Amino acid sequence: MIDPFSNYLHRSAGQHGPVMLMYHSVTPGSSHPDWPWAVSMQSFRDQLDLLAEGNWATPTMTELVATPEKWTARTAVITFDDGYVDNLAAWEELQKRGMRATWFMVSGSVGREPSWPADGRPAGRLLNAAELRTMQASGMEVGSHTANHVRLTQADDKLLSAELNDSKAALEDALGSEISSFAYPYGAWDARCASAVRESGYRAACTTRTGWALRDDDPYLLRRLTVFNTDTAGSLARKLYFGSHEVSWPAVARYAMQRLTSRMRP
Repeated sequence: MIDPFSNYLHRSAGQHGPVMLMYHSVTPGSSHPDWPWAVSMQSFRDQLDLLAEGNWATPTMTELVATPEKWTARTAVITFDDGYVDNLAAWEELQKRGMRATWFMVSGSVGREPSWPADGRPAGRLLNAAELRTMQASGMEVGSHTANHVRLTQADDKLLSAELNDSKAALEDALGSEISSFAYPYGAWDARCASAVRESGYRAACTTRTGWALRDDDPYLLRRLTVFNTDTAGSLARKLYFGSHEVSWPAVARYAMQRLTSRMRP
């Protein structure tokens, strides 16, 4: 159950085109995780139920980009960055509801603990190749998140090319299928990075900028909405409506007041 006002907004959500949702870790239980980029399993289930009950389509990122005209209202691309092993339970929940998602994997850490500096992220390994193949066979997509989770805007041209090409080649070798989707680590990108992603053979890339997914009309600059540890089904409903992270009750109140004021003007 969500609050009546969020439910009211949700009934009108999706009119501006597809959205993309960004998850990372899904932890067992119902308590809020400490890591901002993790959600509890109970919150994740509630959020998936919101999408299912609202008849949101959940294509993969490749499907969205290949036929954007097909995915108009009520489309939410669900994505996971990094690929923590706790995502297996999230995959099972998606399967139960007939939903699909896209996983962006750091190829150099597949099947083992992440190699990049820790920031409070979950302990343990990432998904391994066998698990990814099983997920892929069930309709999920696997994309690239570089070879070593580097901040691409700080990489020279040689490292930038290696991070993109080595990851693509390693994942394709492990999974036996083309890797066409990419997510910029840390959301860090610039024109040079976007050009390098395209030249490396990827067909699309997503950022962490908020807004409707296709707002920029550029498949290498797709926008996403982050799902944080404090998000509930209600706050997700408001994010789907506004296409923004600014969905706290004070922010919603300001929006409502602005709408009311504009209607009262002669």
